[in-house]
Parts: sequence; structure tokens; C-alpha cells
Amino acid sequence: VQLQASGGGLVQPGGSLRLSCATSGPTFGSGTVTWFRQAGGKEREFVAGIRWSGGNTGTSYLESVKGRFTTSRTSTKNTVSLQMNSLNTEDTADHYCAATPRRLITSEIRNAHAYDYWGQGTLVTVSS
Repeated sequence: VQLQASGGGLVQPGGSLRLSCATSGPTFGSGTVTWFRQAGGKEREFVAGIRWSGGNTGTSYLESVKGRFTTSRTSTKNTVSLQMNSLNTEDTADHYCAATPRRLITSEIRNAHAYDYWGQGTLVTVSS
């Protein structure tokens, strides 16, 4: 499985960006795809994740992005997006998508070690 993250860029505070994580390889009936971010000098942190098994889908978000960010899967199931609205300077970071064929539980989804596959980073810069 390969992941390709894209969509980063420079945006003013209050603006929006949409990140995409394109997956190639086997399509799994269950799984989890999550966005992490890492700002300069800081530890990598969980941002948002989507998990599914059969017809059931669930999402989880970092508290500070709730109501601003939305993650979703495309109908073809091979791309996971992260719509980011009302961006602020604290959202500036390299953003990475990660995936596993397991549907992770709530206590696992924020743990970077739970993922088997990672994409390269896409830089989001929020600045006036």
C-alpha cells in the first residue's frame, strides 16, 4: 500500500485548504486512515482520523480542530480528504496521512505506532 498526500500550501488566517491522501494497492473492507501533523520543534500530533468496517464509518478529531476540520473518504474509497476551514497560525505544520487495514479503536487512533503505512508530508503554512 502506498499513500500520496497532497494539497498543502500557503493560506491566510481564516482561509481554507483541502488535503488529499490517495491510496494505491489493495482496498480493505476495514481500515483506518489518519492525519497527523508536525510543526517545527514540536512532536507529531494526531489531527483527524476516519475508520470503517463494513458499512460503518466513524471519525475522530483533535479537540482544537473540531468544527473546523472534516475528514472523509471518496465514493471510490481510494482517497481520504481533510477539509480544513478557519485555519489559524497554529495549524502551520507538515501534515502526514497514515493508514492501517485495521479499524482502530478510540484509544489507538491517536497512536502513530498503530499505523502500517505512511505518506510523505504536505506542508500547510498559515500566515498573513
